[in-house]
Amino acid sequence: MIANSKILLVDDDPDLLNLLSIRLNASGYDVDTASSAESALNYLDLERPQLVISDLRMSGMCGMELFEKIYSKYPALPVIILTAHGTIPDAVSAVQSGIFGYLTKPFDSKNLLAQIQKALNNASPTDKNEHNRTSWCKDIITQSSEMKEVLNKAKLVAVGDASVLLYGESGVGKELFARAIHAASNRSDKPFIAVNCAAIPEQLLESEFFGHVKGAFTGAIRHHDGLFKLAEGGTLLLDEIGDMPQFLQVKLLRALQEKQIRPIGSAQTIPIDVRLISATHRNLREEITKGNFREDLYYRLDVISLKIPALSERREDILLLSNYFVELFAKRYQKNISGFSPDAMQILVTATWPGNVRQLMNVVEQCVVLNTTSLIPSALVYDAIQMETSQLESFEQAKRQFERDYLVKVLKITSGNVTQAARIAKRNRTDFYKLLQRYQIDLNKYKSRNVEMHETSTNTQ
Repeated sequence: MIANSKILLVDDDPDLLNLLSIRLNASGYDVDTASSAESALNYLDLERPQLVISDLRMSGMCGMELFEKIYSKYPALPVIILTAHGTIPDAVSAVQSGIFGYLTKPFDSKNLLAQIQKALNNASPTDKNEHNRTSWCKDIITQSSEMKEVLNKAKLVAVGDASVLLYGESGVGKELFARAIHAASNRSDKPFIAVNCAAIPEQLLESEFFGHVKGAFTGAIRHHDGLFKLAEGGTLLLDEIGDMPQFLQVKLLRALQEKQIRPIGSAQTIPIDVRLISATHRNLREEITKGNFREDLYYRLDVISLKIPALSERREDILLLSNYFVELFAKRYQKNISGFSPDAMQILVTATWPGNVRQLMNVVEQCVVLNTTSLIPSALVYDAIQMETSQLESFEQAKRQFERDYLVKVLKITSGNVTQAARIAKRNRTDFYKLLQRYQIDLNKYKSRNVEMHETSTNTQ
């Protein structure tokens, strides 16, 4: 059994739900329950189990519909379906659609536990030791379901040696994820080397990456092992890979293809065994289009990609991280500080945080250093953020913006055809017209746009 595995049971039959809970708790699993598919989705907004077990036939949303919603948002989360004998064809179809497995009622406890163990082994590959299971991501502090999903993918990625490309805004913690992947991998007892490609002077890049021999160039007074050599057997993180100059991109591509490097000034090549993780805040596809990044290198690096959510996309983590940083810096600066005032917390939660976790950490550190009371007041937070961030919009504002953006998108797709647009939106024409009036959207612009596009197309033929 995989330690600390959490299972979500979903069934509208309270007796079966209770029976299954007792069985799985007795087997050492951490079990939560939901009495409907809708309740299960609400649960998944806040928690991230390692496995979902759901009945197929339920009042309201059925188990298959629940799976489709889970799969669209958390594709790495395994789902097992419980089904009666009469619905076995449905279950077979479900497996073909991506369901991990199914069990027919009544089912044998041994079969149930075997199926669960198989699903958990697939979702959380066995680590080398118990310490690795609990410590590989200890530096990533989160209660966000989105972050937990990325962590789950990172754990799966860690098992192999495929190159990984980490996307995310500056300050989201891409290096922490790279270190976590290394810690969960079979290379964890080998070196982890991180380098910021934008921080090394261009004239030193080749030497830093591949090394040089004594006398290779002016100033080369001794032999120098490059980063690939230092990371031998372990993991090399190339941070801000999008800033790497093209001449080095060519040499990096050759090293990855041939799995060997040649130090500057040497006639000998050196075989390398390194797991490569790259990170960038840039859109590399756009950089390829602009001619700034090699497409062949991109496909070498982006075997598996993970996007780290921005802090503004996981606001439930803001206070969790803030309190963690307060404790950290209060100890460092020997301050007796227990947290933030309610007004200060409000500012923290609603700020936009363009600098993400790094910016939040800096703000908290400044507040701790300057604070003289047990609670950090709002004025200190206000000054530390320097009011560069706007406030989080209200739910109503966000809803209105979403509705307007959706209407615009549908009208673009249908070139202003209200009948087609209403059909896509699953609204009747009258309701759809009311929505257009509410947001003062001019249909004629979309219809005229279609005419212009048609005329342009005709003229070019």
